[in-house]
Amino acid sequence: MTPDPLSLFSLAGRTVVVAGASRGIGAAIAAGLAGAGASVYSCGRSMVPLEPTDGVAYCRCDVTDGAGFEGLCLRAAGISKRIDAFVFSAGVTFPSASSIQSPDDFAQTISVNLTSAYQTAIIAAQWMRGPSSIVFVTSINSVLGFPGNPAYVAAKGGLRQLTKALALDMGPRGIRVNALAPGYIRTEMTASSYGNVDQRVARTARTILGRWGEPGDLVGAAIFLVSDASSYVTGQDLFVDGGWTAKGL
Repeated sequence: MTPDPLSLFSLAGRTVVVAGASRGIGAAIAAGLAGAGASVYSCGRSMVPLEPTDGVAYCRCDVTDGAGFEGLCLRAAGISKRIDAFVFSAGVTFPSASSIQSPDDFAQTISVNLTSAYQTAIIAAQWMRGPSSIVFVTSINSVLGFPGNPAYVAAKGGLRQLTKALALDMGPRGIRVNALAPGYIRTEMTASSYGNVDQRVARTARTILGRWGEPGDLVGAAIFLVSDASSYVTGQDLFVDGGWTAKGL
């Protein structure tokens, strides 16, 4: 029997934790998952979310703080002692004007964007029973080289491979692990690039759809990866990049 298409994408009764959700892509994803029926528990480094969303519980938690994140998961798991999905959207970037990035910036980027992704996923997975999902927000930087920010490229490339490794390790437990890879999205993190006319025009021209993305452009893909609609999808990269990675000449 063919499943009901709408029920495939429903998250009613699901509990989802979203890290890095005070603003930008993480906030949009948290709001979208809540709109699809999930009970969403989110966190970020800000004391309060910079983009508050109705229906999303938020607390201040740095993803490098394992104990603090475990406390969030305990709260999310609640009486059912279950988490159905985890989305990691936290990240930092310290681009350099030169070709040399400082060792401190490199180390901090790897710590937040890659090491913490692994740490938080392992913690969240303790409460996952049967069919469940982990989604790492990566980037087009995970498969392409970009100048002046080797740490960010290395971290996102590592996160792409971590996705595949954990998909293999967690598959027997019924946990699917996938990567959601944005292109150039208008957020606070990309404000300097967007504000530079030459860079904005160049990036727009490089994108097949001829525009920068908005955080909301990631919501449908996130719902797909968290829901039963992707029940046979794991270890994959889903690029939401306006066609950037598909373009040759």
